[in-house]
Amino acid sequence: MTAKLLVVDDQMGVRRLLFEAFNEGDYEVVLAGSGHEALEKVKADMPDIILMDMKMPGMNGLEALHEIKKINGSILVIMMTAYGELEIVAEAMKLGVKEYVTKPFDINELRELVKKVLDENRKNQTG
Repeated sequence: MTAKLLVVDDQMGVRRLLFEAFNEGDYEVVLAGSGHEALEKVKADMPDIILMDMKMPGMNGLEALHEIKKINGSILVIMMTAYGELEIVAEAMKLGVKEYVTKPFDINELRELVKKVLDENRKNQTG
């Protein structure tokens, strides 16, 4: 079963890296360069899981997360941050973020984490 993955990061290099890492058999990858663009992609494409950067100009990851959860409260989100800001991570977890990773991340570990979050969610849905 193919999962739709939305990658949200203001850095083109990170979006490109994650597109190449995930755009194979199990994933359909959609890219967004800002929180506002992410909201449009969520409405249009309804992804299964989102990899979202915490720090972005304009609407940051936390603000985007608030709005995304209004659109679809059950959407799976993994936050990415270059900063170890535990209070922001704690707030994101309260809003339903499943996991968070710090940049720079290991791409293989990130692949495993995305797979784990999706697998756990499927298990929970099937009982």
